[in-house]
Amino acid sequence: MEQIKEGARLFKALSHPIRLCIVKGLIKEEGCNVSKIQYCLDIPQSTLSQHLIKLKDMGILKGERDGLNVNYYVINEEARRVIQTLFDY
Repeated sequence: MEQIKEGARLFKALSHPIRLCIVKGLIKEEGCNVSKIQYCLDIPQSTLSQHLIKLKDMGILKGERDGLNVNYYVINEEARRVIQTLFDY
């Protein structure tokens, strides 16, 4: 049952189109910063930050500081497999 609950949490985190797009994009191009993600999605920085926080809190992404920038990476292998299955990578 715990595995089912964890799967449901993962699907809930990925169920928003913006979060799904963020994770999909980071699988294709690891290490993007907020500016690049924001440019690609054409959304306000505050909206993007809220989604990044949710994905980090769920253990799907991590951010690594590089000077003034923070680069984001997908660290959850289950999320990676879901996206790859959905989009036939």
